[in-house]
Amino acid sequence: MDNKILIAEDEAKIRKLVASYLVREGFKVVEAEDGQQAVDQFEDNEDVVLVMLDVMMPNKDGFDACREIRQKSDVPILMLTARDSEQDELAGFHMGADEYISKPFSPTILVTRVKNLLRRSNANDMSDVQVGGIKVLYRERTVLVDGEKIITTPKEFDLLYYLLRNVNIVLSRDQIIYTVWDMDYNGDDRTVDTHIKCLRAKLGKYSSCIVTVRKVGYKFEWAQ
Repeated sequence: MDNKILIAEDEAKIRKLVASYLVREGFKVVEAEDGQQAVDQFEDNEDVVLVMLDVMMPNKDGFDACREIRQKSDVPILMLTARDSEQDELAGFHMGADEYISKPFSPTILVTRVKNLLRRSNANDMSDVQVGGIKVLYRERTVLVDGEKIITTPKEFDLLYYLLRNVNIVLSRDQIIYTVWDMDYNGDDRTVDTHIKCLRAKLGKYSSCIVTVRKVGYKFEWAQ
């Protein structure tokens, strides 16, 4: 593997720990101590395939660095933060981030997220998708239903996107948890049912398209 990852984190201990795990997995690593340095390092390293940005950094925070990098490139961006709130997640996504992980985190889970994000990026799994009157703009983290924007939580967005990317395919609860919660969810699979219920409430006349497959999971059903 010859993939180079840019890590921007002002806490040296965390930065070095993450870097060591990535190097162990065969990645090359470029480090930055603040947001401005992250932007500069990105411009100096054209072969960077993924950027990891801490939100709270001096000189330029992660949100601003994310916005600047996104204006120049479609490189996958993963945000790190000590603040675990839905508003922070939405702010990161609106700046162009692709993934979000809260501190404290397991380095092995972080590496898994990196690999999954690169896999999706290489497979072009982050493109916009439309099924019927529902359109999901991935980079903008926006859902349109018959042209009208609806508000979704980050997990509702990811769940709907996963369903639409696999239209008419039955997805088990385990598959959904593995993909949408990215293996770091420790609860039971009833959270999937809860998020499905919330999505249905927001999709109006398309709510019935999310079909329950008894004892298996769900699918988004649409006649081609």
